[in-house]
Amino acid sequence: MATDRKEIEVTAKELPLHCPTDDVALWCSHPRIFLDVAATGHVACPYCGTKYRLKAGETVAHH
Repeated sequence: MATDRKEIEVTAKELPLHCPTDDVALWCSHPRIFLDVAATGHVACPYCGTKYRLKAGETVAHH
């Protein structure tokens, strides 16, 4: 089984970021977890290891 996951680029419009995303089939997903990609610009899901990266030049507006 391959453990390498590709890095998914996200935009500020896609925040708050959660994994799994809505593109993942329900039968193969894990519990939804929200991830703070804005803090460092990148984050990995602790459940599945999927890596997310904030698109270069994106600014995150705080509420």
